[in-house]
Amino acid sequence: MVTIRKALQEDAELLTEIGMRAWRKAMTHVGETDAMVINARSAFANFTRSGWLHILVIEKSGVPVGWAAREDFDETITDFWIDPDHERKGYGTLLLASLEEDIRKAGFEEARLETHARNQQAVDFFRARGFSIQWLSIVYNPKIDLDVETVGMHKILIQQEDDTYSPH
Repeated sequence: MVTIRKALQEDAELLTEIGMRAWRKAMTHVGETDAMVINARSAFANFTRSGWLHILVIEKSGVPVGWAAREDFDETITDFWIDPDHERKGYGTLLLASLEEDIRKAGFEEARLETHARNQQAVDFFRARGFSIQWLSIVYNPKIDLDVETVGMHKILIQQEDDTYSPH
């Protein structure tokens, strides 16, 4: 059975490991150094320990297989990590749908996120689920202490009513 729940403090270590495995896979196109890995592990550990209230966890039969976060409880998805051993099984789609519903319920009309421009798997995943690219830039990533090509993506969650007059 698949469930989505809020993270607990005691999830921090496991969520850090899921994040690291997914991050390392995503970084294969960028390359990594020992310092980058140390910085990323530290960032994941710090966030999952201190920011657990912002994290949603997706589980399969009670075992976490991914997690995502909105650090400011706004329209921005700041983290989205599915364990590579559990990719392409629908968990990401379910987790994203849950996040989008939370964003809608919070009163926001769109969801936003950023990802590495060269992480084609992530870009394709989000585009297939209705996100579009708004911008491309070079952004400093403190987790890895490196400038990275980044895309900003968004998805309209609430359709605006057409204000134009129509006799029909």
